[in-house]
Amino acid sequence: MRRAALLTITLASFLTPFALSSVNVALPMIGKGFAVDAITLNWIATAYLLSSAMFLIPFGRIADIKGRRMVFVLGVGVFTAGSLFSGLSTSAEMLIAFRVLQGIGGAMVFATGMAILISVFPLNERGKVLGINVASVYTGLSLGPFFGGILTQNFGWRSVFLVNVPLGIIVVAVALWKLKAEWADAKEERFDLVGSAIYSLMLVLIMIGVSESTLILITAGLALLIVFIVWESRIEHPVLEIRLFRRNITFAFSNLAALLNYAATFAVTYLLSLYLQYIKALTPQQAGFILIAQPVVQAMLSPFAGWLSDRIEPRVVASTGMVLTALGLFIFSNINESTEISMIVANLMLLGLGFALFSSPNTNAIMSSVERRFYGIASATLATMRSVGQMFSMTIVMLIFAIYIGKTLITPEVYPLLIEATRTSFAIFSVLCFFGIFASLARGRIR
Repeated sequence: MRRAALLTITLASFLTPFALSSVNVALPMIGKGFAVDAITLNWIATAYLLSSAMFLIPFGRIADIKGRRMVFVLGVGVFTAGSLFSGLSTSAEMLIAFRVLQGIGGAMVFATGMAILISVFPLNERGKVLGINVASVYTGLSLGPFFGGILTQNFGWRSVFLVNVPLGIIVVAVALWKLKAEWADAKEERFDLVGSAIYSLMLVLIMIGVSESTLILITAGLALLIVFIVWESRIEHPVLEIRLFRRNITFAFSNLAALLNYAATFAVTYLLSLYLQYIKALTPQQAGFILIAQPVVQAMLSPFAGWLSDRIEPRVVASTGMVLTALGLFIFSNINESTEISMIVANLMLLGLGFALFSSPNTNAIMSSVERRFYGIASATLATMRSVGQMFSMTIVMLIFAIYIGKTLITPEVYPLLIEATRTSFAIFSVLCFFGIFASLARGRIR
């Protein structure tokens, strides 16, 4: 059962980030194909992240009550359908809509994957297993730009979405064949529909408000955040166990560190993809070859970092990774039109090392800090920190692009503004990651 679970979750953990990172390389061609501006391009990337963040916590709770295997298998199916329809889209609006469907499926997968692994593996093997899982995520991220560039250049941008369909079918088949058991450690508890609705609406209002610079939406979203916290604190079976954040320092600060890390790093591939293809005039395939440097290093070192966190206090390993990441982002804040490709590759490798040292130990700390009946919520909460962080990362880029470039096509005339927007974004990200170091250190000891 353990090997079957590891195989199935590893395949799914590869598929969804592969789809996510491959799209970044295809965005310039999608923009040309639909003749859309930079802000709309951002929404094609962000729509997936927004819908994923909206549904991660609710589906994590549903999985704890109804069964993690069931939600996982359905999630892979929904993700596969979203990929198919995205590849068949005839307008940017249609593509954004089906990216939302992809995000819902991705939420179901990420809300359950780690929870299933934690359910079947003993405490002394968790770091190693989670390291393998994280490695599969970053293998997907590493191969995404590589194959995404090849597919986009030779078969068009639609192939980047359509290639996920056979991969998704394979994952569903393996799950149905190999994953026989079911896990529902909170099956006697009720699902908090009201709390889920408040949570999802809150995220939508805040994210759209920030991306569109609309104060009234941001205010409404923050008001709903207060309502959500009060509601969740009072009901018997909340969708998100607020008390985990109040009483569990390790859980609270590890999730905060994850949020800051993803907010500071997710847009790196997006920004460099635009930089390499517009400023350096590289093809999608060439850009993919360069962007593969960071996730390859991370994929190679994540199992070692997970193993290390079984033996050394996770906050030490993770905080070291955060320091290296902040350094790499600061170096990129000085990028310009004459920056050498070799420097970009070397700095991407530095970021890969930092990501590896942070991600696996941080995941180990979070999942080891809660009791069994909260595995689904803990897994979903971490996945939510990832999605919300990724979304904030893209939202920051949207705001910077809106200030520097505005709603216009990216032409040679605006290339100097694109470079300035890229530099400013990296500077902001390095500051975010710097604060993340302190959140990582504040988590306390788990052993």
